[in-house]
Amino acid sequence: MTYELFLALAGFALGTVFTPGPNNLMLMASGANFGFQRSLPHLIGVAVGFPIMILPVGLGVMQLFDAFPQLTLVMTVLSVIYMVWLAWKIANAAPPQEGGTSGDPLTFLQACAFQWVNPKAWAMALGAITLYAASRDVTAILWVSGTYLLIGSFSASAWTALGQQLRRILTRPAQLRAFNWAMAALLLASLAAILLQQ
Repeated sequence: MTYELFLALAGFALGTVFTPGPNNLMLMASGANFGFQRSLPHLIGVAVGFPIMILPVGLGVMQLFDAFPQLTLVMTVLSVIYMVWLAWKIANAAPPQEGGTSGDPLTFLQACAFQWVNPKAWAMALGAITLYAASRDVTAILWVSGTYLLIGSFSASAWTALGQQLRRILTRPAQLRAFNWAMAALLLASLAAILLQQ
């Protein structure tokens, strides 16, 4: 990969991972509800899970969707169900003053698995592979994956830290509850926006 192509890839990655989407909204909500430290497994799952997803996508998983178009409908239905469940989980997170320790952020494996039903993650992976690893060369795919690992780690950390900072403002249970409902609504809105683009 040339230096110029890498800079273009880095810019593409910056633009796609720092913009609001399901992962970032969930990380911000997790930071606000559980703090940065308790959200680390979720954060690492997002930062590592997406670059891991890029590898099989780049190596030909999309050929399955070409061969069996009905898989697209199955994936869409699973995505909608899972994201609605996550929105419900965010909306009903217990504020710390009301025993918030009973709730838990997503685990590392849950966050990794979420990438496979996240429509934005699919769009990002397909776009990055198409633009920056069109030859499907393993080295190029590894460059794409590694770039997303680096930039995605910064993005996931920033969104989680933003949520933790919001926690200082959301001092009353009613404020945190309203924030959680707003994050759940934004998560559903992001899902609708992504599905309409497809």
